[in-house]
Amino acid sequence: MGGDSPVQALDGSAFVTRRGLVLPHQMPFDRWLGVGGYLSDVYSSSAWCLGDWLVYGETAFSGRYQDAVKLTQLDYQTLRNHAWVARRFPMSRRREGLSFTHHAEVAALSEPEQEFWLRKAEEYAWSAKRLRREVKDSLLERTDDGGGRAGGAGRGAVAVLNMSIPVERLESFQEAASRLGLPLETWAERALASAAAVALTATRSPHATGRRKRS
Repeated sequence: MGGDSPVQALDGSAFVTRRGLVLPHQMPFDRWLGVGGYLSDVYSSSAWCLGDWLVYGETAFSGRYQDAVKLTQLDYQTLRNHAWVARRFPMSRRREGLSFTHHAEVAALSEPEQEFWLRKAEEYAWSAKRLRREVKDSLLERTDDGGGRAGGAGRGAVAVLNMSIPVERLESFQEAASRLGLPLETWAERALASAAAVALTATRSPHATGRRKRS
């Protein structure tokens, strides 16, 4: 078996290859520790970096995802997921204390909802799996609590809402619903209920009430 070709040199003596890390026979502890810290940073940020890279490529090079697939050896859907989450979270809103997967779990929500759930996940040290469960349970509860209130209709009454949306936005909606294991119609209903709850909570805040009293 031939030797591995270096993909990246870390410090002149350690090399990353496609099959692993090549280290010298002897290495000072501090240098070994630095290599580990570098690898840890790369591992934790790799999904974000791929997403940012793809977003740039899509804008600058007409979205040539097939070229990216061949280069990275990742499947098409994985690349699309990375790019979609990266678009949903500008770098200034990414929380270093949470993983890319945490952000992906709430990417389909509105920005206030994203901030709310990420703050909770950070505060209580939730895993990404726990965050997903909490978000899903909350959407279910809000749908149940809000059912049948509009227009005085009784529980079980149904209204049909027709909407025109761009195709690319529909694709992201379908992707979000799929991530939660929900039919698109169910996901859309719960997303609307969630957005309504956030808007209503904001208008009922003490600050909003104070403004109304002074007017």
